[in-house]
Amino acid sequence: MNRFFALCVVTMFGATGAASASVSELRELKQVNDGLIVIAAGDMIQKYCPTISPRMFKAYSFARQLQRLAREAGFNDDQIEEFVEDKAEKTRVKSAAQAYLLTKGLDPDVPESYCTVGRYEIDRNSQIGVLLKAK
Repeated sequence: MNRFFALCVVTMFGATGAASASVSELRELKQVNDGLIVIAAGDMIQKYCPTISPRMFKAYSFARQLQRLAREAGFNDDQIEEFVEDKAEKTRVKSAAQAYLLTKGLDPDVPESYCTVGRYEIDRNSQIGVLLKAK
């Protein structure tokens, strides 16, 4: 993934907390999982649509919120990092993001469709749309 997604994920690390849950369970934390899918979808849109850019402060804040949720659920920073850096998890999250965008009219073979879906998300003020802005 590109710098937008990487920056969001990198913000999910800070002081290490006590571990009370396994890394495999982090995928089951719906709010975190869904949040990573949102970030990945926003990343795809801004990467392929030249008229949409990320709202970096909003993305940073959203990623920090996901980190807090994971910590509150008992995950420490090492577990969070292992999860977000795992290649299989990255692929799974990216696939889920693309599947969502396809339901909104994305055609990966038509670059303008990233812009169309992005403007739709911005217009409806969805969580994806909040992370993006039209140039």
